[in-house]
Amino acid sequence: MPLPQPIPFKPEVEQILPDEQTTIAGLNEAFDQILETTARNYKHAVRAVHAKSHGVLVATFTVNPNLPDHLAQGMFASPATYEAYVRLSTNAGDILPDVVSLPRGMAIKVVGVRGPRLSDAEGQSQDFVLVNGPVFQAPNAEKFLGKLKLLAKTTDKMESGKVALSSVLRGVNKALTAVGIESVAINAMGGAPNVDPLGETYFSVTPFRYGDFVAKFRLVPASADLKDRSGVEIDASDNENAIRDTVRAEVATINGRWNFQVQLCRDIEKQPIEDPTVEWKEDEAPFETVATLSIAAQDSWSAYNVRNIDEAMRFSVWTGIEAHQPLGNINRARKATYRHSSDFRQATNGCPIHEPR
Repeated sequence: MPLPQPIPFKPEVEQILPDEQTTIAGLNEAFDQILETTARNYKHAVRAVHAKSHGVLVATFTVNPNLPDHLAQGMFASPATYEAYVRLSTNAGDILPDVVSLPRGMAIKVVGVRGPRLSDAEGQSQDFVLVNGPVFQAPNAEKFLGKLKLLAKTTDKMESGKVALSSVLRGVNKALTAVGIESVAINAMGGAPNVDPLGETYFSVTPFRYGDFVAKFRLVPASADLKDRSGVEIDASDNENAIRDTVRAEVATINGRWNFQVQLCRDIEKQPIEDPTVEWKEDEAPFETVATLSIAAQDSWSAYNVRNIDEAMRFSVWTGIEAHQPLGNINRARKATYRHSSDFRQATNGCPIHEPR
């Protein structure tokens, strides 16, 4: 049975709620509690989410040639090769020992992407912010705010309790996984497998405009040296930075490659725009490869890259071109909150946040 045609993009695919600005203000208040607590304790401001980095990489992002019309959209309309920067992270707003196992994140900044820019998007970069799971933990920003308020109250408190809870939840998660159940909530609380980030598959989770269409994105290990790390767990029992050290040792010797893929929306009921807790099923909306992300052997924790990528850059889904506009309630809430977090870091650390050229 042939697949339905991709749904055309039009502004009406979004359904804006009347109280979104009130929710965004609440999110900023909760993030302030996290930001101020961690800055006071660390004597240095860190990100409100995904505070802990495991590696910062220089990469190459290559758009594939001869893409069919439905994939040759936006920055993928023509073959091109770009320099890119990659940040690997864990999703908490405080910097915890790696034995507290949480979902992984990968942020990509592709430099030199031409085209009309999104409102307030400086520079000429296109950012992609991804996590190693296909769905978000809340259906909308209001529900996420409720979870965030609880997290803000526990930021940088009861570290030993978080370590113990994470150990228990990992056991629960393994039992559930054995019978085919995956819990986003348990993962977010510290029960995620403590996996090597280089072997993970990463998802945008939320949808974006894809030129004339609407899509989600995915990044999949393609080279053997990355595939071999898929699902491999890291023992962090006696090293609070075990993930960073593992990644550093691995990246020093490999030439890794991921496939960057697009999943076009083909049925707005089955692939909703506004609820990122609903997984877009691959048999109803297949992923198609449009580009590759490649890294050469390098030092993933060099002082230069830590200073210039981890400290001096922001990664935001709202840094990019109009052809890849973020869509949906969660993405709309991310615009002001991402800026709020990076402005706090900039003011507190006295380090200007900049876009590379």
